[in-house]
Parts: sequence; C-alpha cells; structure tokens
Amino acid sequence: MSWNEKLKKIPYGGDYNPEQWPEDVWEEDMKLFRQAGIDTVTLNVFSWAALQPSEDEYNFDRLDKIVKLVTENEMNIIMATSTGAHPAWMAKRHPDILRVDYKGRKRKFGGRHNSCPSSPTYKKYAQRLAMKLAEHYKHQRNIIAWHISNEFGGECYCENCENAFRNWVSDRYKTIYDVNKAWNTSFWGHTFYDFDEIVAPNELSEEFEFMGRAHTDFQGISIDYKRFMSDAILDCYKLERDAIKEIIPDANVTTNLMAFFKPLDYQKWAKEMDFVSWDNYPGPSDSPARIAMSHDLMRGCGDGAPFALMEQTPSVTNWQPYNALKRPGVMRLWSYQAMAHGADSVLFFQMRRSIGACEKYHGAVIDHVGTGNTRVFREITALGKELRDIGNATIGMRTHSDVAIMFDWDNWWAVEYSAGPSKDLAYRELIADYYESLRNMNVNVDIIGQDTDLSKYKVVIAPVLYMVKGDLDERIKNFVENGGTFVTGFFSGYVQENDLVITGGYPGKLRDILGIWVEETDSFGPDKCNSFSYHGQRYPARILCDLLHLETAKMKDDYGYLEDFYHGMPVVTSNKFGRGKAYYIATSSDESFRAAFLSDVLAASGVHSLMYASEGVEVTSREDDTATVIYILNHGDAEGIYELHDEGMEIINGIEFGAGMHKIAPKDVHIIKIMK
Repeated sequence: MSWNEKLKKIPYGGDYNPEQWPEDVWEEDMKLFRQAGIDTVTLNVFSWAALQPSEDEYNFDRLDKIVKLVTENEMNIIMATSTGAHPAWMAKRHPDILRVDYKGRKRKFGGRHNSCPSSPTYKKYAQRLAMKLAEHYKHQRNIIAWHISNEFGGECYCENCENAFRNWVSDRYKTIYDVNKAWNTSFWGHTFYDFDEIVAPNELSEEFEFMGRAHTDFQGISIDYKRFMSDAILDCYKLERDAIKEIIPDANVTTNLMAFFKPLDYQKWAKEMDFVSWDNYPGPSDSPARIAMSHDLMRGCGDGAPFALMEQTPSVTNWQPYNALKRPGVMRLWSYQAMAHGADSVLFFQMRRSIGACEKYHGAVIDHVGTGNTRVFREITALGKELRDIGNATIGMRTHSDVAIMFDWDNWWAVEYSAGPSKDLAYRELIADYYESLRNMNVNVDIIGQDTDLSKYKVVIAPVLYMVKGDLDERIKNFVENGGTFVTGFFSGYVQENDLVITGGYPGKLRDILGIWVEETDSFGPDKCNSFSYHGQRYPARILCDLLHLETAKMKDDYGYLEDFYHGMPVVTSNKFGRGKAYYIATSSDESFRAAFLSDVLAASGVHSLMYASEGVEVTSREDDTATVIYILNHGDAEGIYELHDEGMEIINGIEFGAGMHKIAPKDVHIIKIMK
C-alpha cells in the first residue's frame, strides 16, 4: 500500500525536536500544535547520541515519552532513524567513521554529513540502530512513514572509499583492460596494470580548481567516482531501509532529498524509495518557475507519483547570504505550489525554534517568544484550517504532461567536468531556461531521465544532451518516427557513457535523427555575443555557436546578422523523420527567442496551454480518473486574471466557478476541481 493511500487529509506539520527542550515545554507545544491544525510530526532526526550513549547501550525512554505524548494528541509520526550525525564517542573510538575531504584531510568529529559511507563502523551501527527502532516501534499504529538519516551527502576520499571504488570499478568493467579502454588511459601514459593502482580522483591525484570550477585530467575516472560515491551513499540508505523492512515488511520508507543536489543521482535513488520526499529551500532570487522546476524534478524522479514535501521554512531561511522574511501570504502560496506540482504533504523545518547552534535563527512554527501570538503562527493556523477543509480531495492525483525535459546527473557531471569548449556551460541553468519558458506558457512539464518511456509525450526537449547513454538514440529515433517532436542543440551527442567521443562527426548517434553535422564550435565569453535571425527577428547568440552543415534537415533560420566567417550558416534546423520532427538549435539565446521558437514547436505538435493567465499567475494541474484539479497561483503583487474553460468548484472556499474570466488577488490561490 502506498504511503498516502489511507490519508484522510494532507499531512501538516514537520520536524519536531523535543529532546532540545524540558518536558514541561512539550505540553505547551501540543496545545499550540492543535491550535494550528498540526497533525504530523517528524521525530528522532538527530537523536543518535541520546539513543546510543555507548557501544552496546540503547535507551529509548525519552523517545518513548515523546511518542506517547504525540499519540495521545492524535498526531501522525514520521519516524526518523537518527543516523544523519554519529555520536562523539563513535568518532573517538572508531576513526574509520570519519571522512577524508577533497583535499585529502582527515576530518574530526563535528558537523553533519561527516560519516564515511564505506566505513564498517558506520554501516554496522547505522543498520543496528534502524533495526532496533523498527523492533521497538513495529506496533506503533500512527507511524505513517520511516525517514532514513537526513539529507544524505558528504563525499569521502579515504582508503576505505578508495578500496571500495576499486571494487566498484572491477564490478563495472570486469577486466583492467576494459578499465583502461573506458578511461582512455593511453593518454598521458596513465595505463593501469592492476586494480590496486587505481586511486580516488581528488586534489592529490587527477583533480584541481581551474578558473573557478572543478577540473579533471581524466573525465572518465572522475565521472565514475561520482557514480561510485552516489552508489556508496545509496547503499547506506538501503542498509537501513532493509533493516526496517525485515521487521516491518509493509513500512513506507523514504529519505529527504534536495532537488538539484549535484553529488547524488536522485533518479537512481528514487527507484529504491517507497516514495520521494524532499526539502524546498529556494534561493532569494529564484523565480516561481525555478521553484516549480525543483518540485517537477522530484516528481519525475518518482516516475510521476506524488511526493512528500518533507521540509520548508515557515518564514526565514537562516543560511542564505541575506535572510529575507517570507512576505505575508508567501508561505501559503508556496505550500500550495508544492501541492500543485505533486506534493501530498506540507511539512516544515522546524516546529519550535532552537535556542542554540547554527539553526537558532531559522524559521519555525513556534518562535522564541513561545506563543501563538506571531504573524507566522497565525498564517500557519489559517493554512491548517484550509487543509483540514480540503481533506483528501487532491491526494494521489497525478500531473498529465505532453511535454518533457530531459535531465541527467551523468550529463551534469560530464558537461561541467569537460575541458572545453566553455567554462560557462552550466548544465542545470541551461535546462532551467527551457523549463521556465514553458512554464511561462502555462504548459505542464515533466522532468525525465534518459531511461524514461518517451512514448507518452508529444514533445521531448533535451538541451545539452552531451552524453547519450545506452540505447537512448534508438528510443529517440522510435519516438520521432512515431510522430513525436524532439528538440536538442549545441554540445549534444558528443560522447558515450564513459565520456569517450563518438567519432564520425557530431552529434554522434543523433546525427541521422537531426539531419545535420557539426564541424566546429565557437565560444564567447560573457562580455561578447553574436546574433542570428529567426522569422526575421534578431536574437543574441551566446556561449557557443555551432558551425553546422545540413544533410536531410532544413534550415529554419541562420546567423544572418553575424559579422564573422560563418555568416549565413544554419542556427535553427528541422528534420522530418518518419511521422515526426527533430529540431536543433546551434546556440544559446534569450527568453524572447525561446518563447517564439517553443510557441511554434508546441503549436505544430498539438500542445496547448492549460489556460490564459496574466503575467505572474501560474497555472498547473493534477488529475485522476474522476476529476481534474487546476491550481491558479498569483505570485505577483497586483491582481491577476485568468480564463477558466469549464465550470468547477473552488475547493478552498467551496464556491462554484463558471467558465470565463476570473480575478485573483495578489499572493492568492484558487484550486478548482472540474469533474470529468
């Protein structure tokens, strides 16, 4: 049974750390939680030191009191395993548990993410604690999910990891001959004769900082170490998950992800999770579309299933350079935005504000004043009432999208490790540009991996598809042949999964699909750009400019304004392939170009906006077999308008909405349920 199947309403609450407070405060917290409509708490996130004071001693007495109190107050529990920070005694007695950093320095006890994922000590005690917690609480009926560790991360370069990497490489390539072939070690005489000659790539070996970004002499080695480290940390998650499921087979197990977190391949991780959960902390300059993109990535990692919003701040984030308050209405707005893009929970960090250490000024449901007499608490209470009234009306619904954008961690690592053609190639940002353009059109977007089934989409966009893995080219070919539209562009199709160039002309295996070949690529710094024309309009050509030749493709437009030797060469091309089309864009341009180009592509592919909405008003939808729920979110500071195509019920206020134009107040939300 899925984690949300029995829920009667959206879980509302978040991380509660009563171990930081005397017991008389707990009772006050329960009163305030009830007042605010809080019904779910995540417990035991950082209690390893309290639960296990020595090698073989475990004490759950204080946690039992907390669990009993929460249960008596009829709240759900998300039970964490506490393994996100190991105890001090463990580091003192077992130094193998401590990581070695990128510069080769052995860490001391402190901080978080400080446990080596290859440490026998860490694995032994983390697995044992998860098992003991599961055994102790296996009959606790109000535990709705199990939360492994917390925000996994922290790469390590110690001897244990180096040995584990050698084993990982051996499993992947089988023979040292194949390792040398995959990594092209004949370059610079790097040939390995035995697996024990392989070392971890860091500042002591292959890697160094160069012009403000990480550089490696051997991309194949460094990318494989990224893959290995993501797998090694994932194995730690699986170790605890399996310990819990051995005792509670139907337990719903997750861990909180962090959206575009570069070190961990979440598309691979999500396959090992019963449901995806994640922590939403946007940057101060993030647009509504950039925030939505993280939600859609997490939904995509879970193959479209609803996810849990495990953390967000009720008010202020304490670790940004400048920690602005969430303005009135924004906490509510962003909570509903998460639901609009697939969340089936609204949870916060933290429930009561800490009084010491680095998160004491991070926002909380209950502030240092200790009462409900704050703006934030009043907003929390108002949202709690709305979620109680909405009940389970949206739980389990999925998003239908005709358009997908391909995002891939291997490509992220490979593009930004590449020694050329430009240090300004920021993979995530190039993906985000296309995503934001589509969301500005109020088109639902799935963010998918290279192994996703493409047949359910009308349009698939893969910006900077540098690394083409496995049979992806064949699946793209089948997608286009059967009527799909494929869009890609510069620096695509260059390498296979070991980062070895596919010879025979760029874009490699995509050449026949796109009907072009790229001879050269020009690169510009941030202070320079060229120009090209599209439908007679002039647009900037930035970062890279491909010099390409037409084969079966047709030129849509060219470098018509360019004062350089490739004046008149194609920039935008289209290639009819079977019943579909494949487009190539040879440069990076601006929002005005993407809006014009994507409007043409979507219209030709039969993809339509959900509805008209004025600037600053976001529209997205979720649906099931009986109804479609449309979310309208006004992120602007002025009143907005939108056009509803069908009549429906606005489920926050229970008001019937007819087809036609409607107004929406600034920072307000309308959720309209339309029966099928």
